[in-house]
Amino acid sequence: MPLHTKLKLFINCPRRRPASKMEIRASVRLQTADDLFDETHRRFVKLVEATPGLRKVAAKKLQELAEDLVKGNKEPSMRIDSDPFEKIRHGFLTFKQQHFLKKPDHFTKLATVQSPKFLVIACSDSRVCPSNILGFQPGEAFVVRSIANLVPKRKENDLSGTSAALEFAVLSLKVEHILVIGHSRCGGIRALMSMPDEGTISSEFIERWVTTAKAARLHTKAVAGHLTLDDQCSFCEKESVNQSLSNLLTFPWIKELVAQDKLSLHGGYYDFVEGYFEQWTVGCKAGKAENLNQEIINHCMWC
Repeated sequence: MPLHTKLKLFINCPRRRPASKMEIRASVRLQTADDLFDETHRRFVKLVEATPGLRKVAAKKLQELAEDLVKGNKEPSMRIDSDPFEKIRHGFLTFKQQHFLKKPDHFTKLATVQSPKFLVIACSDSRVCPSNILGFQPGEAFVVRSIANLVPKRKENDLSGTSAALEFAVLSLKVEHILVIGHSRCGGIRALMSMPDEGTISSEFIERWVTTAKAARLHTKAVAGHLTLDDQCSFCEKESVNQSLSNLLTFPWIKELVAQDKLSLHGGYYDFVEGYFEQWTVGCKAGKAENLNQEIINHCMWC
């Protein structure tokens, strides 16, 4: 075959045409963009960790980048309303911009260890998040949330999640304060006060759980039984907090630390209808746990 014919066939064959350097580079970029990003991110983190002086500079640059991303990704409120995860995403990016990136040293420390001073026991009710109400920042409070913010008495072989949280917070984290917070219009307390004295159980878990505060129910019926159900519930919402504080002292290691003044017990009550917060401290010594309600000190109201 003549040479010019061979050259013509070679030139016209697309499978044999070598790719240009630009095309090769583009292909590599398309195939390895994620890998390059991950590798760059890893190298960047290692560099910042090995060079403390770069943290402030890096934090500032990351903050500027985050601000640009937030500005560039603002979307109509209609989408946020229709997609709840868009609201969560926006909330996270706002948190990162306003807190995480502004305090890199603080969050680096939190990544290693936590040392909160408070153990907060609050209700699972969506309206009463203790961090929002009391302004706790990451690392300041170890939080346990359950129906009606109840603390059951210690029992042998008890697998209560609340008991496990108490043990970890008190013995491992060595918190200095335990704060039990009740609140207005608590559904768990209303379920407790609405239960018949005798009768069938209408729920699988709720009624058995709220009977943890049956002593508070009995006391409420004795003192405020002549009032309306709403007023009885309001009374019991606070009374159940005091019972939970009393139940805390059934854990021997809590009672011992309280008697040694190494741990303090506090009650709280958040009224989101009227907009106030009550706080009280329990002063109790060894042997006085049974008369806990008579030992309340330092009662105050914030409004």
